Amino acid sequence: MTRPRALFFGTPDFAVPCLDALAKIADVVCVITQPDRPKGRGLELAPPPVKVRAMALGVPVLQPVKVRTPEFAAELRALDAELAVVVAYGRILTRAVLDAPRRGCLNVHGSLLPRWRGAAPIQWAIASGDAETGVCLMQMDEGLDTGPVLARRALPIGPNETAGELAERLSQLGAQLLTEELPRYLAGLLGAVPQADPGMTLAPILEKTHGAIDWSKRAQQVHDLVRGMTPWPGAYTRLAAGATLKVHATHVTADAGMSAAPGTVLHADRASGLVIACGEGALALDAVQPEGKRRMATTDYLAGRALGVGDVLGEHNDPKDTR
Repeated sequence: MTRPRALFFGTPDFAVPCLDALAKIADVVCVITQPDRPKGRGLELAPPPVKVRAMALGVPVLQPVKVRTPEFAAELRALDAELAVVVAYGRILTRAVLDAPRRGCLNVHGSLLPRWRGAAPIQWAIASGDAETGVCLMQMDEGLDTGPVLARRALPIGPNETAGELAERLSQLGAQLLTEELPRYLAGLLGAVPQADPGMTLAPILEKTHGAIDWSKRAQQVHDLVRGMTPWPGAYTRLAAGATLKVHATHVTADAGMSAAPGTVLHADRASGLVIACGEGALALDAVQPEGKRRMATTDYLAGRALGVGDVLGEHNDPKDTR
């Protein structure tokens, strides 16, 4: 069977396994990814992970600054591709771009559509307390993840799993889905199922303020927020003195919080750890990061910090980046 000519659109680490999977099925004639961005303390330009992998595979790379121009669509049409696969590219594609490959564009999306359409489906699934998520292979249209679904795979979300950990699992599941279902699509064996409107939710792009902890929420809700915002943008709270404290890992405790106001420190010692009252229940902070410091176990943090029972933590809407 002749291998189809294919394009691949993608940018972050999440997309790399799908690029590898596509390269085993098709002749990838071009990879389209976002431009190099400043990174690190020196703000030196760094290539996206997909570009790095494409270069290792010997595949030509395009990094357009603008994708909504007639010239870009014409450049893609000239590549004479049968189809394109899009995975976390990070930009909305125009109809002209979607139609450039003869059989259009397919997307591997990190949720069980129509739940969590948008830029951050993995993070919002965890932060919202979902017990299950997955990946979908869908035909792309001009909407935001609104195209009909060709195939899907589901998996459970671990009770303490972070967004970073889940993303690794879903990236591999997406590659498996593509490996198994793309040949069936090319053979005309997959039917496209329109998405139903009931159950539709949006997963907007993340901002730092989304990581602000609201201690009036239930302890489980705060735990889910911390997991969903890890590793980025990071969950955080404000200390009584005004400094910001990033929270990397937590667990719900049996301590009911009694009648303490949300955000009140219930325990702050090496034996009991750092336990905070929530609107319902209490949460233990297992790993934190003070401003300007590295991530550390809470027991180490308490050894050198004056934080005591009765102190009250609160939100802070302008966190410093302590990554």
